[in-house]
Amino acid sequence: MDPSNPEIVLEVPPYLQVHKNGTIERFAGTEVAPAGFDSETNVVSKDILIIPETGVTARFYYPNSAAKTTKLPLVFYLHGGAFCISSPSDPLYHNPLNRLVAESNVVAVSVDYRLAPEHPLPAAYEDSWAALKWVASHASEHDDGEGEGCGNLLRDRVDFRKCSWQGIVQGLTWVTTWR
Repeated sequence: MDPSNPEIVLEVPPYLQVHKNGTIERFAGTEVAPAGFDSETNVVSKDILIIPETGVTARFYYPNSAAKTTKLPLVFYLHGGAFCISSPSDPLYHNPLNRLVAESNVVAVSVDYRLAPEHPLPAAYEDSWAALKWVASHASEHDDGEGEGCGNLLRDRVDFRKCSWQGIVQGLTWVTTWR
C-alpha cells in the first residue's frame, strides 16, 4: 500500500487498487476482445445475459463450420484472474478459446462471474454454479425466448453426455472434488 496516498485502502500490485471512496482501479485483465465472428479460426462467439438477477453473462463459442445437426462436446470454462480481475472478453482467454473450439470442434461457455472486491467470495462461486445450472437446464428444453436463442444453440448443438470442465487455477480449484 502506498503510504503517501491515504485515499488507497487496499492495493494488490500490479492488479488493482481500492480507494477510500469505493472506487476500484484495475490495472490488469481490462483488455476487451469483442464477441463475433473470428475469421482466423472460423469461430463465432456471442455474449448472453444468463442470470438477470445478478447481471451475470457468459460468452458462447461455437465453430461456424460444424453442421447445424451435429451435436458437439461442451467445454464449461472459468477464466483466470484470482476472482478479482479479467473476464471472458480478455484476449488472454478469448483467443485461446477460439482456437480450442476450432481445433477440438466443441462448443464452449465461458462465465463472466462477478469480481471481488465489489462482490466478495463466494459470489464468483455462486455465479459459476448458477451458470452451470443454467447451461444444464437447456439440455432438453425448448428455447424460452431469453438469451437471444442460446437455449436453442445449447439444446441443438451440444452433446450433454460429452462435457468438460476447464479453468485457469481457480477454475480448476472450483471443480475439484473435495472429500
